[in-house]
Amino acid sequence: MWLFSRKGPSGFSSSSTAEEVTQGVDGTGLTAIVTASGFNEVVEAFGYEEFPYVGGAAPRSHVIGASSGIGTETTRVLALRGVHVVMGVRNMTAGRDVKEAIIKEIPTAKVDVMELDLSSMASVRKFASEFNSSGLPLNILIILTNKSKFLVFFVGSNNAGIMATPFMLSQDNVELQFATNHLGHFLLTNLLLDTMKNVARESNKEGRIVNVSSEGHRFPYREGIRFNKISDESGYSSFFAYGQSKLANVLHANELARRLKEEGVEITANSLHPGAIVTNLFRHHGFVNGLVNMLGKFVLKNVQQGAATTCYVALHPQVKRVSGEYFLDSNIAKASSHAKDTELAKKLWDFSMSLIS
Repeated sequence: MWLFSRKGPSGFSSSSTAEEVTQGVDGTGLTAIVTASGFNEVVEAFGYEEFPYVGGAAPRSHVIGASSGIGTETTRVLALRGVHVVMGVRNMTAGRDVKEAIIKEIPTAKVDVMELDLSSMASVRKFASEFNSSGLPLNILIILTNKSKFLVFFVGSNNAGIMATPFMLSQDNVELQFATNHLGHFLLTNLLLDTMKNVARESNKEGRIVNVSSEGHRFPYREGIRFNKISDESGYSSFFAYGQSKLANVLHANELARRLKEEGVEITANSLHPGAIVTNLFRHHGFVNGLVNMLGKFVLKNVQQGAATTCYVALHPQVKRVSGEYFLDSNIAKASSHAKDTELAKKLWDFSMSLIS
């Protein structure tokens, strides 16, 4: 990717890789959780191949390479910098394979795998309980959610089984995209926050919460969040529902940042867009796949570039004490007007609390 690679104030650009933005950073002594959401975004985040899959059990799954997804690359680079990484994954077999691939490349890497399905509150509660009981510290919390759909809609594929999300409810009877991309994240953060606060106070090391959102947050429903119709099939649009869930990621980070600052806790919360990333999602679509491969190198990011902003916000000293910001290409960027609405953020917080209670 070179058409839009001008460096920003941070000294990095859209062409910067995760290794480049963390060069010289020592993460020794830090522990991070890196998670991915519960349905097809797992394919993108950790490099699994699961087809076909719409909400139900995936018939097959295998790892397609240690650098095939931005979750794997994020985990690999954090481990390379000395961070102890706990991967939260739906598929434990695939997760263990990713762990083995990383340790084979980096023998000193500290990587653990725990089962987590962000679309299920029961799974989130179980994961948080097990982690909190493990005695491990928690300095960095990174939750990766669906990053491919924004690109897919503009490519125009009509393969709903893989490319789009029809109206579905989670196990907890909440619209699936909102449940997976926001509510599971909200609940997990809430359950792990006391551990993060205690670690920050005792270690005098700043904690960081990183919400991986999307530029899709600019395209929610007209009102931003459909509080009264969050799980209503009437008027449902998979495109706007995705935008709504991504807007929720930014609003959550902003409100969390406000509350942490008010509390005087040394934990920051930020959100980001990783970028439009070239993956193998289109490999079964000959013409589209060829077009993406041909044009992608000019306007899209590869996996190493796609993981850069997440690693930058999670580790870089430039981001110390920076909170409540939205990042793009490893630089602070402007989020949408909805995303900057403090009253909407507070309302979403209260609404989310009512759903997880």
